[in-house]
Amino acid sequence: SFQIQKQIIEKYQPNKIRVIATSAVRTANNKIQFLETLGDNSGWLVKVVSGEKEAELIFKGVLLAFSELREPAVILDIGGGSNELIVAHKKEMLWKESQATGMARVINKFNLSDPVKKREIESLQTFFADAHKNAFEKCKIENVKTLVGCSGAFDTIVDMIDEVSPGEKQRKTQEVLLADFYRIYEKLIRSTREERMAMKGMDYVRVDLIVPAVILINLLISEIGIKKIIQTDFALREGVLFELMHPGNGLL
Repeated sequence: SFQIQKQIIEKYQPNKIRVIATSAVRTANNKIQFLETLGDNSGWLVKVVSGEKEAELIFKGVLLAFSELREPAVILDIGGGSNELIVAHKKEMLWKESQATGMARVINKFNLSDPVKKREIESLQTFFADAHKNAFEKCKIENVKTLVGCSGAFDTIVDMIDEVSPGEKQRKTQEVLLADFYRIYEKLIRSTREERMAMKGMDYVRVDLIVPAVILINLLISEIGIKKIIQTDFALREGVLFELMHPGNGLL
């Protein structure tokens, strides 16, 4: 796929190119071989960022959308390799974590039925609760009632709510009513893979990953007592852009 990306990049002739690798590459057994092969074939220098740096970049990207978070909030970025949870208020990051509990890892770890069974949902809830215990506790301490959701799973959820095709609608911020989230949650956990493929707004690359993702979101809402959800398209990529706009932050 990097050949397609390279064609797009070359079309616009940018002065600077920054390539960031995250969780999947961080923990890969063949990381060095992969980076060398990618570098040799693309000419790009790939920067592998730590989980903490990934969370920091996500926070900076989200701030480009919000300017400041008026109420204490937890930012949740659900990835394939890792999940980042960031507790923030106004323009300050109060706490952050990155756990290797991304949805691609989860579906490889748990052999989920089609559709997912109640006991499997309970197993996933226990897994996520254990992995993100410290994040949940920090949210309670800071009286967090707002969830800011960014990246793929949240994009798909809001596309399904709005009944638009993936990528059709760009959103800086969009509030998600809890009732709408619960409606999508129930629809997804009751569905088969084939049924999800036919759903309006479903991104085909997320057809399997979306089920454990909404189980995590639902757990976070219930455990912390979330009252408001806000989705944003802004996340890691925009955080990298922020650092490129503000030299001296470690990536240049």
